[in-house]
Amino acid sequence: MDQTVLAWREGRAGRIRLNRPAAMQALDLTMITAIRAALDDYAADGSVELIIIDAPERGFCAGGDVRQCRAAALAGDIAGVQKFFEAEYALNLAIAQCPKPYVALVDGVCMGGGVGISIHGSHCIASESALFAMPETAIALFPDIGASYFLPRMPGALGFYLGLTGARMAGADGVHAGFATHFVPRETFPALTEALAQDGPAVIARFAAPLPKCILTPRRALIDAAFTQPSWPKIIETLESSMSPFAATILGQLRAASPLALHWTLHLLHHNRHRSLAECLKAELALVQKIAFHPEFLEGVRAMLVDKDKRPKWMFSRLEEVNPTLINTLFEGVP
Repeated sequence: MDQTVLAWREGRAGRIRLNRPAAMQALDLTMITAIRAALDDYAADGSVELIIIDAPERGFCAGGDVRQCRAAALAGDIAGVQKFFEAEYALNLAIAQCPKPYVALVDGVCMGGGVGISIHGSHCIASESALFAMPETAIALFPDIGASYFLPRMPGALGFYLGLTGARMAGADGVHAGFATHFVPRETFPALTEALAQDGPAVIARFAAPLPKCILTPRRALIDAAFTQPSWPKIIETLESSMSPFAATILGQLRAASPLALHWTLHLLHHNRHRSLAECLKAELALVQKIAFHPEFLEGVRAMLVDKDKRPKWMFSRLEEVNPTLINTLFEGVP
């Protein structure tokens, strides 16, 4: 049980279980490699009809282990950083292209890299305790793992809002947003898992609960009005003109994030909004190999995840101070 990824066969299913609870299942290269090996094994095994991935405790997956990436970047380990992201993004694509049903059972935190190993499969089941988010702008990264593919495809401008603010979607709201496909109460997860292994994904419909109204439904008009705007000045102007408490909340979320990261994230989402998943991942890989060594990212991870003082010293204090030329230069060479 000291393995960080467990894999075994159960009935018709190939099982994968994330097992790094002390780090809330944060993905390191060893885990990514093990998940990919199991995925490839099950895909080639004629006795395996579906793949189930879950985690036993403390959340599904808190994301990629960006602290390790920061340490590698500070050590000048260019090859190590590249190897991690290449392996992670290749796993995301392999899940999307998996020839068999791939069912993620999400109970608890599912962020960043955790979304990458759940959203790209055929089925993602969320409990009422599931908590989905792409919080990368808070650490001066950008929503990756194919997020530049799936965020623009969420209803209206919801994906732009979620990717830029890092706002969290809990339980059934994750289904409304598009992070998950079904909502199932956590108390029935054990029975669902057993039924999946015995009878396959057709049983999901029997366990799925009706969706309650999405918490963001009354707020979608403002979200769509603001985040369909093509530039930050227009987005901020729309929010400031609203004068609503929700607009103030959004502005607070944006002001707390890295101004540079907000700019390169918005640029990326527009850059990739009509591209395939493979094309989006290729662009993200080219961009992340620059961002991972950027002082803004190194500072963001330090403040939020290493020292945890929550006081990052960003290169710019406000969105309005960032020269768009800096972002255009950053995207040179990004396909």
